Amino acid sequence: RRPPRSTLFPYTTLFRSVRAVYVRPNEISLERPYIQQHIEATRSAFGLDQRVTEKEVVTKLDGHFDPAKNQALLQNVRLWDWHAFHDTVTQIQALRPYYTFNDTDVDRYMIDGQLRQVLLTPRELDIRQLPAAQSRWINPHFIYTHGYGLVMAEANRITADGLPLLFIQDAPAVVKTNSLKLTRPEIYYGEVTHEPIFVRTAQPEFNYPSGADNVFARYDGTGGFPVSSLPMRIAAAVSEGDPNILLTSYLTPESRMMIRRNVLDRLRTLAAFITWEHDPYLVVTQAGRLVWTVDGYTTSNSHPYSRSVALEDVGAVNYMRNAVKATVDAYDGEVRIYIFDPTDPIIRAYQHLFPKLLLPFSEMPADLKAHARYPETFFAIQAEVYRTYHMRDPQAFYNKEDLWDISRTVRGQGGDAHPEAVSPTYIVANLPGEDRAEFLLITSFTPRNKDNMIGLMVARCDGAHLGELVVLQLSKQELIFGTMQIGARINQDQTISKDLTLWNQQGSQVLRGQTLVLPVGNTFLYVEPLYIQASEARMPQLKKVVLAIGNTLIYRDTYEQALSDLDALMQGGLPEAVKQPVTSAAGATPSAPPTDHLRESVRNHLARARELLAQGKWAEAGKELDAIEAEVRK
Repeated sequence: RRPPRSTLFPYTTLFRSVRAVYVRPNEISLERPYIQQHIEATRSAFGLDQRVTEKEVVTKLDGHFDPAKNQALLQNVRLWDWHAFHDTVTQIQALRPYYTFNDTDVDRYMIDGQLRQVLLTPRELDIRQLPAAQSRWINPHFIYTHGYGLVMAEANRITADGLPLLFIQDAPAVVKTNSLKLTRPEIYYGEVTHEPIFVRTAQPEFNYPSGADNVFARYDGTGGFPVSSLPMRIAAAVSEGDPNILLTSYLTPESRMMIRRNVLDRLRTLAAFITWEHDPYLVVTQAGRLVWTVDGYTTSNSHPYSRSVALEDVGAVNYMRNAVKATVDAYDGEVRIYIFDPTDPIIRAYQHLFPKLLLPFSEMPADLKAHARYPETFFAIQAEVYRTYHMRDPQAFYNKEDLWDISRTVRGQGGDAHPEAVSPTYIVANLPGEDRAEFLLITSFTPRNKDNMIGLMVARCDGAHLGELVVLQLSKQELIFGTMQIGARINQDQTISKDLTLWNQQGSQVLRGQTLVLPVGNTFLYVEPLYIQASEARMPQLKKVVLAIGNTLIYRDTYEQALSDLDALMQGGLPEAVKQPVTSAAGATPSAPPTDHLRESVRNHLARARELLAQGKWAEAGKELDAIEAEVRK
């Protein structure tokens, strides 16, 4: 029972007096040990005290690097933003209205002996897009049971039409490289599912379309459970509330029933004590099977002295570890959960409870382990914590002397432009001091309320380095552009701005990919792809590529042209007309020679005329040709 207010008054007055006379004048001295304890506890709770390397790197705004020594990086620059890739693949590879590409993932594969960054998306079956099939009970339960195959493309290459260059496509699956194979393309367990379904029945299952006809198949796996006996059929009918299961004549002695086919639902049912990553990704094994991989976390809100952060679908947590990695076979639904962080006390406790459920990470097959990666959600949480808790000195922390922000980038042009935080991005690159390219997850930081880059957090994903964090701390004396500043420079460039405005006014829409930040030599290379899509059809095509290094923007039709100019720049031979230096506080950089301006102007008018002719706008195209004639006469 709470004491009367009059009883508390003397104690409250005494507390305030002690605080005013003794605590406030000596606050930092008195609180130092508690602040230090809070910093260390928070770093430990979010895994920032283990396998983390903090490096101070010397970088230069106009630094140089040898393109020949960075071929692995330059050949794996991701030109396809996953949003644009997803929209394009949906248009060119859906095959039928009931097929859907729910998500696109970034991964790496050894193709023709070289590490290649790829984008892939599974072709799943969404029965909701086929209302006629839903109207008959047999269709969703016996015929339309599974998705088929996937689409995979190299992240760095495009066709002459600005579309992705595909490694795996179509149905039946066409694989265009000997480094990959697909022997079991059916997807019974995935992200887009309906249930229950019945396999090995008297009714053949739809497999994939072939022209005007359909190809059918019969399930040959171990997924699901037998449902042929009368007691099992009665139990299934009662459980699903569906008497048709008991009355149908399509079930045979070999028939099996599949439930919990959604990958996340399956894992949450089996191991509800784990918080599962919301985005499973698909792996093509060496045997040609499709296997889903999902990261899992242990969390708590009871870690002493640690800071809390908000985690989607969980709430406030002040402890988090990437404790497990799970695999789910897309054909059989077999689940295996591997302990990735054996130092985590929570997962060790569950291992004692479920010794057959939680397996050592060493037992994960090598071809699946090669595609294990650092999870985005955990990385984003660690970055959010690190931007404040990189300050280890209690006094600096108390005064928030060196607070960082997650870098932002610009979306849209002109009045529609708006800044947003950059998302963690998977890239293939060389870490400073390393001579081999590897699969990395990166994000960048800026000082509080400023836009220049101050740090880069990198998570390593390959081999024995999987799970390591490297933080590149940049010099505070050397200005290095951040993604926001690069985006603003692109918006302000006269040539680029005119093109973007023109394309947005011709019944089309310009899409800007996320600006990639790539560490090269003693500087950074920034890459931003630009796509264009018609307003009436969402099928983006890669239109332009912008490379930025130091004070120079390279704006070209293709990545190959931009790379050629980049190589010339590093050799000191880039034409002045290509360079787009930033205006400094001392004044503007002298303009390029008139001849170069004329050549660029004619090229732009000619490109616009071709676009207008392709759209049937003859009058507007004629005006562009007249403008070319006027420029030449000058």
